[in-house]
Amino acid sequence: MRKTEDVSFQFDREEKISENIIKSNNNAVHKDKEIVFSKTEKIQTVKEKKSPWEIIYEWMDSFVFSIILILIVFVFGFRVVGVDGESMMPTLNNMDWLAVQAVNNTIERGDIVVITQPNITNKPLIKRVIAVGGDTLDINFTTGEVKVNGEVIDEPYIMEPTQRPGDFDKPIRIPEGYLFVMGDNRNESLDSRFDSIGIIDERYVLGVANTRLFPFGEWEIE
Repeated sequence: MRKTEDVSFQFDREEKISENIIKSNNNAVHKDKEIVFSKTEKIQTVKEKKSPWEIIYEWMDSFVFSIILILIVFVFGFRVVGVDGESMMPTLNNMDWLAVQAVNNTIERGDIVVITQPNITNKPLIKRVIAVGGDTLDINFTTGEVKVNGEVIDEPYIMEPTQRPGDFDKPIRIPEGYLFVMGDNRNESLDSRFDSIGIIDERYVLGVANTRLFPFGEWEIE
């Protein structure tokens, strides 16, 4: 009986030793995994953390790329024009800077255009197109209403009603290829109502202003 008990005891002991070894190995493997995960997290943290010079370099790289892209766009399709004066308030203010797109298609009523036609001011003009070739234009300076082809046009963009006649005294029909333009600040604008400016030959339209570059953030022009 003792021999049997001894054998059984020895077997139980060896079994416990084996279990302890397995548990020890499992714990070691678990710790190894934790070490691996810890190292991986540290590596990711090191990768994510950038030095100030790296951040500055990336920012400058993006900035230079943006400038080059803007220059390419302007050289091939746009020009930069500054607003001088208050004749287009409240839409445009003095010292605004605009991106002007070269005219490649039909100019429409409501477009804001840059005009190089010789005039009394000896400088380019920025005005809004009110009537185009073939339109009949009339202005009631008592009510301030502007009619194109017999219909009063909606002008939410003007500073105040049109009450300054200039040299305009009767309805006119705009010849084909010409434009009638006015400033949005109607009573402080020198425009097609005056003989010194007159109607505008479309060939003297430098382009259509569609984006404001400065002040920053006020991009849209209506």
